[in-house]
Amino acid sequence: QVQLVESGGGLVQAGGSLRLSCAASGRTFYTMGWFRQAPGHEREFVAVITSSGVSTSYADSVKGRFTISRDNAKNMVYLQMNSLQAEDTAVYYCAASPRFKAFNSNDYIYWGQGTQVTVSS
Repeated sequence: QVQLVESGGGLVQAGGSLRLSCAASGRTFYTMGWFRQAPGHEREFVAVITSSGVSTSYADSVKGRFTISRDNAKNMVYLQMNSLQAEDTAVYYCAASPRFKAFNSNDYIYWGQGTQVTVSS
């Protein structure tokens, strides 16, 4: 069993930055991903990092602006978000998957409760 708790969301102006954190408890050697869901939209993949932290992948919409990282010693996963745009407004979720690298939400078995990110234009 894995418990995930996100933090770090908030209100930021367009062009600004936020750093989301995900604290994991329990067995934590999973691939970790960030997803987001905006009102009226389906949940979408944002970024993924493998259990070792060696490999990462990003959605095209955030590539070059967002960076996913993890600190396995602290059981933490992070999402650094720079150059934020109004279209990034959503609830952001941290999730854990037993797959090597997973891009589909169906491949994730543990989810956090989400943290709201609002970008004002």
